[in-house]
This record gives sequence, structure tokens and C-alpha cells, in this order.
Amino acid sequence: MTESHLTLISHPLCPFVQRAAIVLLEKGVPFDRININLAAKPDWFLNMSPNGKVPLLRVRKQDGTEAVIFESMVICEYLDESQDGAPMYPRDALARARQRGWVEFGTATLADAWQFLNATDRAAADAKQAAFRHRLQQLEAELGSGPYFDGTAFGMVDAVFAPVFRYFDILDPAVSRSIFENLPRVSAWRNALALRRSVIDAVGSDYVERFRSQLRDHAALLAN
Repeated sequence: MTESHLTLISHPLCPFVQRAAIVLLEKGVPFDRININLAAKPDWFLNMSPNGKVPLLRVRKQDGTEAVIFESMVICEYLDESQDGAPMYPRDALARARQRGWVEFGTATLADAWQFLNATDRAAADAKQAAFRHRLQQLEAELGSGPYFDGTAFGMVDAVFAPVFRYFDILDPAVSRSIFENLPRVSAWRNALALRRSVIDAVGSDYVERFRSQLRDHAALLAN
């Protein structure tokens, strides 16, 4: 295990930050968390972040040297490789490659979900809802008996999809039911992730109100 002090540079609503926070919590690693305002990014953050995005992971080693890691999956995989705790990927190379593919699929799924959630006109909302549901149908065909993506072990694919599913626990239940209808495996997976301690603790206690406020600020249809 790497002996270091870890600081997660964060935003309260960012789903990519949640991935890193979930892995940190799964690993039982102490860390500090600094939230920034993405609408008014501080200079110190811009000096650290090549792409101006969160998350960042600041790693301060015992010898006083410091490194900054950016991109959520790079952070997650660094933590998996450098910290104790159950591995987040299978040890078998082929199984690991399969899961990395579904991690990438998860990022595309998040994009469809986000565009659906923030749609301001009905045609765009319907198109993105259909695209998101199609991805869920693909997942339904892939999932086994659960409760997690690869069975009984919580892994990296779970950490990637948990922030996506969280959104739909906040919406009008009728909207969520229509999206997850006739998807029993995905629905069971979603429910299992919602109960996971690391998933719960990856966001602040004010997350729900912040998210609803964000939808209102963007005049999203689902804010009504």
C-alpha cells in the first residue's frame, strides 16, 4: 500500500467524482475532500487541472513530494492498484478486459442519462429516454444473478453505474418506473447499489436538493 495523504478535489453533484469517492470508501482509505465551484474555478485548481475538470486526486507522499492525478477512471484504477482492500477488478486478464469495456459503456450511458435529465423540450427528452432505456436493455441481457454486476463482489463497474442510477431515485417515481419497467435484473442491481454504504456516503446530505435545484436552474422538463 502506498503511504500518502489523499485529497479529492470535488464538486457536490459530479458523477465522476462519485466514482472516485466510492472507490476510496470501498478501500477504507482516509481522505480529505475539497469542493469547488465549477462556475468560478479558483486559480489554484486551474493550475493543477490540465482539463479544468473534477475530480482531481492530490497525492502527498511521506517524503513531502506531491502528485496530482486527473480523470476519474485513472484515479479509480490508481487507487485500486495502490491501496489495500478487495480488488475492484477481477484478477483474470480477460475478465478484467470485459469489465473495462462495460466501464466505458457506463460513461456513454451516463451521457444519455444526463441529456435526458436536462432536456428542455419533449422531443429531446423522449429521444434520450429511449437511448438510455436501450442501454439498460443491453445491460439486462448481460447481468447474471447479482446482486452486483459480476455476482456477489462489488467492483469497478458497480462504482461507475451507481451515480447514474442515483438520479432515478430522486425523480418522480412514475418516470423511473417507465424507464426500468420489465428490466428485473437491472432494477435489482440498481436497488442493491442504492443500499451500499460507499454509494450512500459518496455524496453529501444535501445532494438531493442540490440536484433538484440544478434541474430547475436548467429549466429541465423533469424539474416540474
